[in-house]
Amino acid sequence: MAFIRSYKGLFLLLITIYGTACNKPKTVSATTILPVDSAITMPNLAYGSDPLQIMDVYLPNGRSTNATKVAVVIHGGGWIEGDKTDYAMSDLKNFFPGYAIFNLDYRLGNESTLANRFPTQELDVKAAIQFIYDHKANYSISTNWCYFGESAGGHLALLEAYKYTSPIRPKVVIDYYGPTDMVDLYNYNAASAFYQPLLFFLMSGAPADNPALYTSSSPMTYVDVSSPKTIMFHGEMDSVVPYMESVRLHDTLTTLSVVNKLVLYPAQGHGFSGSDVADSYYQADSFLVANMPN
Repeated sequence: MAFIRSYKGLFLLLITIYGTACNKPKTVSATTILPVDSAITMPNLAYGSDPLQIMDVYLPNGRSTNATKVAVVIHGGGWIEGDKTDYAMSDLKNFFPGYAIFNLDYRLGNESTLANRFPTQELDVKAAIQFIYDHKANYSISTNWCYFGESAGGHLALLEAYKYTSPIRPKVVIDYYGPTDMVDLYNYNAASAFYQPLLFFLMSGAPADNPALYTSSSPMTYVDVSSPKTIMFHGEMDSVVPYMESVRLHDTLTTLSVVNKLVLYPAQGHGFSGSDVADSYYQADSFLVANMPN
C-alpha cells in the first residue's frame, strides 16, 4: 500500500499541453568538461556510494553561470516508496523551461529491515545538493535555485530550504501538500493502522519517545525572516497530511513578511486530479516568473 499518491498526473497533463523537447540530449560522465552549446543529460549520476544515491541531470543548451537557473526535484512516496522516474525528464523540462534540472533519488525507509530511518532521507538530499553545488562551475549553472517536491518530497524540499543555509539556499520552494510539522502529522494519523505505525518506524518512536528528532525534522522549526519564497498547494480533503499544516506555514511566513502563497483546493485530497492540476501549474509558473531572479 502506497503512503503517498503519485504526482505523475500533473506532468502527464503538461506533456499534452506543451509538447516535448526537441533536442536529443547527450550522455556524459560526471567529470567531463561540459560544453554549453548543446543540451546534456546525465542519467543515474551518483552523488554517494549507495545505489539509491543517484540523480538524473538535464543541462539545457546555452548555459551560463549568470543566467541558468536550477530546479532540484524531490519525489514523494512517504519516505519509503517512490522513485525519480515518477517524473519523466521531458515533462520536467516543460515544467521548468530553460532550467538545469536535478531529479533526485534517495535512500528509502524499510520497515521490514528497520533500515534508513529518519534523518537518512534528509541527509541524502543534503548530500545531493552539496554535490550539485560542488560541480556548479563544471555544469555552468547559476546560484539561483528552486526546490520542488510533493508530499514527502515537499517535506524534504521545505526542510532543506529552511534548515540549511550552506552550501546554498534556494530562492523559491514549490511544495505540494508536504508535511510541515511531524508531531502534528503523527497525531493527525492517530486512527490509521498504517500511517501512524509508519511514522513510528521512520521517526524511531512516537513524539514523546523522540521529541528532538520530531522537532529537527519539521520544516516549521526553521522558519525565519530569511526563509525562501514559498508557494504551497494543498487539498482541503487531504486525509494523509492535514491542510492546516500548510495554513500554519503560510500564516507564519506571512507574519515574518516572507513572500509566499497558499493555494487550497476544496475538492482535492492527497494528490490532485482534474482542472486543478493545470491550475496549480499555472500558479507555480507565475510564482516562479515573479520571484526567481533573472
